[in-house]
Amino acid sequence: MTTWKIDESHSEIGFKVKHLMITNVSGYFTRFSGEVLTESEDFHDATINFEAEANSVDTQNGQRDEHLRNGEFFDAVTFPKISFKSKKIKKVDGDHYKLVGDLTIKGQTHPIELDVEHGGVTVDPWGQQKAGFALKGRLHRTDYGLRWNATTEAGGIVLSDEVKLLMEVQLVKS
Repeated sequence: MTTWKIDESHSEIGFKVKHLMITNVSGYFTRFSGEVLTESEDFHDATINFEAEANSVDTQNGQRDEHLRNGEFFDAVTFPKISFKSKKIKKVDGDHYKLVGDLTIKGQTHPIELDVEHGGVTVDPWGQQKAGFALKGRLHRTDYGLRWNATTEAGGIVLSDEVKLLMEVQLVKS
């Protein structure tokens, strides 16, 4: 069994949410960790555990970030971790996979399926073996208790329920 760890300094855990239903607002989690266990070279049998610190949410707007950390969204004091545990990986073709697992946000756990593209494996200039992955998925934030919303004067909604997940993950072999 080979253990790989997420290289936090070379990875991004991001999301996008429609604002006023006309543009996307992007955000990231800046503190996270993860471990991947696998016996195969192509990761088709991997077991994945991941955690992000809810209070590390960063949308490049301090007021919005504080709102996201409070009880109307992540409630980061009560629920400090967002976690993912894999259940299975299905190889679609070539370097493309479907990753199925349980995502827990704000104490609510639901299954989620992510599209994964394996970017390859290489050795960095310091002799460390690295593996790269791009992951995409979608979730409905209200499923996880992230229910805050408002309406505009015209009757439109401020935030969409759908959240797009966009991650670039670099692993380092332990």
